[in-house]
Amino acid sequence: MLRELDIRDFAIIEELKLSFEPGFVVFTGETGAGKSIIIDAVELLLGGRAESTMVRTDANAAIIEGTFRLSDFVQGELNPFLEEEGLLDDPEFLALGREIRREGRNICRVNGRTVNLGVLRKAGELLVDVHGQSEHLSLLRVREHINLLDRYARTEEPRAEFEVLFRELGEVQSELENLRQQERDAARRAELLEFQVKEIEAASLRAGEIVELVEERTRLANAEQLATLAEQVIAVLADGRHGERSASDLLGEGVESLERLAKVDDSKEALAEETQALLEQLQDMARRARIYREQLEFNPARLDEVEERLGLIRSLERKFGKGIEAIQDHAEKAKLELETIIHAEERIEELAQRETELLNGLGDLGNRLSQLRRSAGEQLTTDIEAELKDLHMAGARFDTEFEWESDPAGAPVGEQRVSFGPTGLDKLEFLVAPNPGEGLKPLVKIASGGETSRLMLGLKSVLAQQDRTPTLIFDEIDQGIGGRVGAIVGHKLWALTDGHQVLCVTHLPQLAAFGDQHYKVEKHVRGGRSLAQAKTLKGKDRVGELALMLGSISAANLESATDLLHQAIETKKVVQAG
Repeated sequence: MLRELDIRDFAIIEELKLSFEPGFVVFTGETGAGKSIIIDAVELLLGGRAESTMVRTDANAAIIEGTFRLSDFVQGELNPFLEEEGLLDDPEFLALGREIRREGRNICRVNGRTVNLGVLRKAGELLVDVHGQSEHLSLLRVREHINLLDRYARTEEPRAEFEVLFRELGEVQSELENLRQQERDAARRAELLEFQVKEIEAASLRAGEIVELVEERTRLANAEQLATLAEQVIAVLADGRHGERSASDLLGEGVESLERLAKVDDSKEALAEETQALLEQLQDMARRARIYREQLEFNPARLDEVEERLGLIRSLERKFGKGIEAIQDHAEKAKLELETIIHAEERIEELAQRETELLNGLGDLGNRLSQLRRSAGEQLTTDIEAELKDLHMAGARFDTEFEWESDPAGAPVGEQRVSFGPTGLDKLEFLVAPNPGEGLKPLVKIASGGETSRLMLGLKSVLAQQDRTPTLIFDEIDQGIGGRVGAIVGHKLWALTDGHQVLCVTHLPQLAAFGDQHYKVEKHVRGGRSLAQAKTLKGKDRVGELALMLGSISAANLESATDLLHQAIETKKVVQAG
């Protein structure tokens, strides 16, 4: 529900901070005082159209901010979206903001972060229905009609069952289409896959082979230079060169001298042993250098073989992926695809049979679901027309229009095949005729005004438990109705607070008396400029305002106002007790 609303420099509002409680909130005040401007501000907060003319004269920008406490249902619907967008803070609360700048730019915020208008609208549409000049009324979204009727009819179980079958059918048909497409291309594709597998298997690739080949190529290409360097190493370590003694010879003499020294001074035995170990290590190094030299060969034929092998591997890499592992992985996938192609006919037959079973199931379940809806639609019509009669719209008519569309690929129902979607076979829309003699028309095409507000109230009264929008706002719902009907409307609006927060702009004291929270909006002139302000009324102040709404503050009107409040309180008590 809406907890706080902060409006600055918007139209004739300089600064206005409002706090709202659960229940029924009424706004009263003279015509032009700014009541509807507050509602306009809420609409902007929800993503309504913004114009620079809305900015208060001499101000740079109009700013509207609102804080909402989220019901469990709204949390479940909205918070995953907020989390995905990186906008989720406290899961129980949501802050929306809108800034309209005089130069035309407007900024939208969700939980303090700048977002585009689409994100703001998506966040806002689950929070509030504004009936007036609103684009947020959920009843005017045709796609919502079937959801409202299903909640009214309590068809959640068969509808959920239908959705499960619908999703499975989608998966089956997707796989079936892929297999059939593969089947059409099977011969050509199978030939290509077989060629690729044979080409890769013929190469007999080994893990690590590329590194080994590159190293061998380097040795073969530089064999003469490597041999010369190896011989130099051997000469220095063991053979000597140019008549000079080798490192092994010299170190050997050192070992002999240290051994004689250690016989005289046994403290140097460890040094003699270390030197002996060093000599052995040097001799081993010379031995390994000889082995390396002996393995070196100048072999142009082998170099050609290595280059050819590397060329083959590089060619396979260009076709199937970088590295031997990627090439071998491609071969495995090709084998699996070949297997799929070979067995595709069996799988296609199996899937086609399942598709038929699912379509039959959807047809049977969809038909049963449709019958439940049509029966509930008749009862809904009766209930809503009774509500409209209470609201002095006895000649108004309501109906639910069901339509099935033929589709050769649809679900079978009897002798026909019917188009379907995740919600079933039905295309549903609410129809109304506000006045006697008028034909039924789509609800979305009914003109705005007090008459339509009462129509919406009648719908809301019946669908209140099914409509989960937390906050409902009615702007001047009393337009064109009298005091007696005003009390009925007030009672019905208050009744909607069992599950909703309701805000209403009204001129009727009979309606305003049912408010749980009462704001009076006044317009003052300061410095030659009009300013709208609002204050909460309680006790005598509220009685006085109701008396003014009755005509003037007179003893008779004060008494009547007191009676209106008393009657409203007693009516609430009876309802709450019953």
